[in-house]
Parts: sequence; C-alpha cells; structure tokens
Amino acid sequence: MALISQEIRDFVAGKLGWVGTVDGQGVPNLSPKGTVQVLDDQTIIFADLFSLKTRANLEKNPQVAVAVVEASPPQGYQFKGKAELLTSGPLYETVAKKLKDAGLGLPDPKYVVKIAVEEIYSLSPGPEAGKKIG
Repeated sequence: MALISQEIRDFVAGKLGWVGTVDGQGVPNLSPKGTVQVLDDQTIIFADLFSLKTRANLEKNPQVAVAVVEASPPQGYQFKGKAELLTSGPLYETVAKKLKDAGLGLPDPKYVVKIAVEEIYSLSPGPEAGKKIG
C-alpha cells in the first residue's frame, strides 16, 4: 500500500478527478468525478452519481486509476488501486449526507467507490514526471 502524504491530501481537496477503468474487452473508459477525496493515508473515495460505464467496469475489474491535476501551476498525481463499491453502510451514508448538505440539488450517489491506493505517481512536469512516488 502507498501512503498518501498530507501534501497530497491538501492538493486533492476540492479538485476534479478523472477516473479510468477498463471493460471486459479491454476498452478503456474515463469519467470526471467532482467528489474525489482522501479518506485516510491509504484510501481515496468518490461518489458516483451518473456513470453506468464506470460501475459496470468496476464490477468486472476493480483495478482503477484516478488522476487529479491542476493546470496552473501544472501539478498532479495519479493513484492506482483496487476499488470496492459501497451502496450502503456508514461511509456511504456519510458521503450521501455531505452531498445533500452541499445544497447543489444532486441526487444520492448510486454508490461510493472506496479505493485502496497501491501506487501513487507524479503527474507534474519536470524530472519527476511519471515517477512512482508512493
């Protein structure tokens, strides 16, 4: 397992993430998620509100990649790991309540994806670009 540093945790907060999955025939899918957050030093989560392909892919293959970047200054991280889909329970309820309390009129999540982060890579330009950092 990779450890998510406080610096990375602070970076991820409030940013859009891009989730990459693969279907049973090896066809990739990429989906934006505005709910990506760090749960603890080894786990990231996101709520899925609309993505049928993401769910179908994760049900067949739980391996997932999540990229979180910002354009200016250019910086980012990619997380790779194994996803678990939650449709009920304390974590699901906490995330659903947080979304409701945000007052954006969003539906309850179809599920919450909990990812055990196995690897972290730098997506920032320069000599560390693409390098495994965790």
